[in-house]
Amino acid sequence: MGEVLYNGIELPEVWPPEYPLEVFTARKYLPVPYLENPPEVIPLGIGRELFVDDFLIESTSCVRSFHYPEKYSGNPVLKPETELELGSLQHPSCACPKSGGVWFDYDQQIYRMWYEAGFLGFICYAESRDGINWVRPELDVFPGTNRVLPFGLECDSWSVIHDYSERDPQKKFKMFLMEACTSVARGMILTSPDGIHWSLPTATGFAGDRSTMFFNPFRKKWCFSLRSYASNPLLRMRDYAEGDDIFSGSQWGALYRMEREKRAVHWAGVDEFDKPDSELNIPPQLYNLDAVAYESIMLGFFQLHFGPPNADCEESGYPKITGLEFAYSRDGFHWFRPDRNCALYPEKDKWDRGYVQSLGNICTVSEDKLTFYFTGFGGNPGGWSKLSMYSHGATGVAFLRRDGFASLDCAEQGEIVTRKVTFTGSHLFVNFRALSGWLKAEVLDISGNVIKGFSLADSIPVSGDHVKVELKWHSAELAALSGKTVKFRFVLENAEMFSFWVSSSSRGESNGFVAGGGPDYTAPVDR
Repeated sequence: MGEVLYNGIELPEVWPPEYPLEVFTARKYLPVPYLENPPEVIPLGIGRELFVDDFLIESTSCVRSFHYPEKYSGNPVLKPETELELGSLQHPSCACPKSGGVWFDYDQQIYRMWYEAGFLGFICYAESRDGINWVRPELDVFPGTNRVLPFGLECDSWSVIHDYSERDPQKKFKMFLMEACTSVARGMILTSPDGIHWSLPTATGFAGDRSTMFFNPFRKKWCFSLRSYASNPLLRMRDYAEGDDIFSGSQWGALYRMEREKRAVHWAGVDEFDKPDSELNIPPQLYNLDAVAYESIMLGFFQLHFGPPNADCEESGYPKITGLEFAYSRDGFHWFRPDRNCALYPEKDKWDRGYVQSLGNICTVSEDKLTFYFTGFGGNPGGWSKLSMYSHGATGVAFLRRDGFASLDCAEQGEIVTRKVTFTGSHLFVNFRALSGWLKAEVLDISGNVIKGFSLADSIPVSGDHVKVELKWHSAELAALSGKTVKFRFVLENAEMFSFWVSSSSRGESNGFVAGGGPDYTAPVDR
């Protein structure tokens, strides 16, 4: 028997699983085991339950819709302005976090950003009170600048994680860094007490450029998203390594091109359902995969590369075209992508003309919305250098309703029946919109019979537009069913439903994770 997760999913004894390389080189769909064989009973209690898949759903007459972040009209919120950001012949103009990170600091009550100044240049630091307007403090690492990375290191790909649970005050911040290079190389792990002053680096295993890292708090594992060179350097896919701590997790083998110590496995790539760009008509590839814990799932961004080839971009000065597609995982390894449309995509003749990239921790969270930071490049058409395609990199934001990735909708009356669930809370909450309709709920036993006091007739209807509202019954309290195995049946009329959860409090805390955080919370978990 393998590890049993918080949501009832049982992992196989061999973990992470190993899939043959041919699955990825042939662009075959990789099944998601927990959707094909969900647990008999699903425990609730960690996070809001999102309707991005059918994991919680036994049956429904509603239709699933997908939603996308709306780009901020004031973009970019950070663009090249300082001497470092304006760049040089070796480092074209750039001020963007790539997979660096934007984390909310609960002690200082500020947003903190680590970003790249000059393409493949230097890691710098900025901070903001509102997440939109950023200031660059002068630091003592390189006096007169906001540089944070010592030793003269120049970055290719990198991730910064604010480790809120770290007990060692010298290691509160962790960085995985790949130096600027053109081929396979060792990475580096650095730690810091404050995100400004960093330790001497510790070498990792070998990896390709654009390799990144994330933390899976559900399993307490440090995970590495590695550019794979196992088959062909021109085929982009991802390998995966994990560990109980950042240092053991990063030692995935001494020679990347040779047989490894079974700590890095082939992980993710494109498949037959991925669509090419309608104009370029080139088969897409997986350029990068960033991930973060959001509520009850791992939320991912697949960065898909649509073309043109680098040589064409070097000649034209236009950036390559990449877009970001939402992905969801409940075991931290297998990804479900029900919607193959990019959530964030380049816009012609705009500042984000191409090379759109995700933030390492994907987004920050407030009570009613999610904020997605992303990188975009304008390029320098007609520029004389082959690096012109990497010019004018900047940072934008886009906003999405809280939990708003997918909704189950009904124009008239419809229902959603969950699988068998258990919970220890006492208050049922939903995120829904019903401007001209309503939503009710009843509770069923394991045979599908309505439990006395929890019928539709007893349910108090709710309407309007709410990211968090409690569902109640006239004369029954949900606490009476705590610890029992039940099903929920939601009935909607002219409504959209985004999520539900059972809370221990009438305030509606979900006990789920909030990605990069935000000022509406006091910790990285909604408690």
